Amino acid sequence: MELLRAEGITKAFDGKSVLQDVTVALEEGELVSILGLSGSGKTTLLNIISGLIRPDAGKVILQGWDVTGRPGQISYMLQKDLLLEHKRVIDNVCLPLVITGIKKEEARKQADAYFGRFGLEGTQMLYPSQLSGGMRQRAALLRTWLCSHGVVLLDEPFSALDMITKAQMHEWYLSMMRSINLSTILITHDVDEAILLSDRICLLTGTPGMIREEIRIDTPREERKDFALTPEFLGYKQRVTAALREA
Repeated sequence: MELLRAEGITKAFDGKSVLQDVTVALEEGELVSILGLSGSGKTTLLNIISGLIRPDAGKVILQGWDVTGRPGQISYMLQKDLLLEHKRVIDNVCLPLVITGIKKEEARKQADAYFGRFGLEGTQMLYPSQLSGGMRQRAALLRTWLCSHGVVLLDEPFSALDMITKAQMHEWYLSMMRSINLSTILITHDVDEAILLSDRICLLTGTPGMIREEIRIDTPREERKDFALTPEFLGYKQRVTAALREA
């Protein structure tokens, strides 16, 4: 079932075209990566899908509703975790619930129910500075998910992590997606990350940015623990890299 569609998105800033007729769809339980080089318009596209800015043309449809230019409808996690250092982890996580008008104690109760599921049990009363990089990202993802309605946008959330922590977070995130039936649009410039995580990769390239090719990863996500060591992975990487070079 299709949950989200950004259709015919076109955007220019100060007369310079950034995106041209971009269409991206997301189905239930799917992870779609928007892969492109720096400056290809990836973050602009997510800002439009999230409703933070309006496109010059095109629309964003969420579960049949037009949400174009309406922020607060789709959860969006930026590259930095943006945890507030003066607030305890539980209060960082439940902040979006408080903003919507839920009383603090009730918001804490709702958020606390998911700490164990997100591998954060025991961190509720800690401060962000007491968490590792991976744990901070888990907290930020839980905060994002609590107001997600099942769909989240991720802007390179694992890019600041070291290689081992990133690999652990990849495996954990795919497991969480299956567990809570989460659907995700991820933007990245990391070819390996896109192949390891995605059901489909949309290559956003050129100036203005356009979807030049869509590549489906047929290997089931639950079978990708050692996927990067396989000939199949190398084949996908060669195909993606060649497409980026030709763009």
